[in-house]
Amino acid sequence: MPNINGILNKFGLSDKEIAVYRALLALGPSPVRKVATEAKINRGTTYDILKTLREQGLSSYYHKEKHQYFVAEDPNKLYDALRFKIDNLKQLQNDLNEIVPQLRSMRTAEEERPVVTYYDGANGMRTILQDVLDRVSIFNHKEYYVYSSASIRRYMYAGFPEYTEERIAKNIKVKVVALGSGGENTELAERKWLSRDNAAPTYTIIYADRVAMISTDKHGLPMGLIVADKGLYETQKIIFEKLWENL
Repeated sequence: MPNINGILNKFGLSDKEIAVYRALLALGPSPVRKVATEAKINRGTTYDILKTLREQGLSSYYHKEKHQYFVAEDPNKLYDALRFKIDNLKQLQNDLNEIVPQLRSMRTAEEERPVVTYYDGANGMRTILQDVLDRVSIFNHKEYYVYSSASIRRYMYAGFPEYTEERIAKNIKVKVVALGSGGENTELAERKWLSRDNAAPTYTIIYADRVAMISTDKHGLPMGLIVADKGLYETQKIIFEKLWENL
């Protein structure tokens, strides 16, 4: 049996809202007093919750013989409410895309000091790659640069197999200087080889005022770090572009 309350919590309803909603479903058309008794919540709170449920399209009310009756809408209305939430989240994402660059420009000099964060395992690599997508997508120039290593590449995407599809969907370009065999030019990805024979011990990503470096520990597990420093980013970008021109 599915955990109904758990799923409704994920949907965004509080425990009390769930109690009132389920009371409505069980009772049918009922006055607020009866709903409150069934939900085991005081009448005033129940009335406020009924208003919230109405705003989400999950309940309604009508008058009969001078009395107000509340009723649960068909549970299929949960899909409509979910679509409304998704639309709002998409709009919020668009709004954030507009204001995040402004907010970043407002950071104080103290906050601009280099910051190093460390990650490990497949989930850690996913966090690094997600940071690349998130930051490059709001950067002025939607492109980043990679020193790819054949010996590390297979660890990079184990925790984020859909990464390339998401990068393409965000229209983000990547230039890759490859070390070692494998790899090819793909959509929005251009590759040149520094060496097809020798792989490097580190996979490096140069992106959006940051540099990420990934390698493996003695057990062959991936580990990486992100250095958030504009100066380091600009230096590495200059070196990469000069090397790219000469390959």
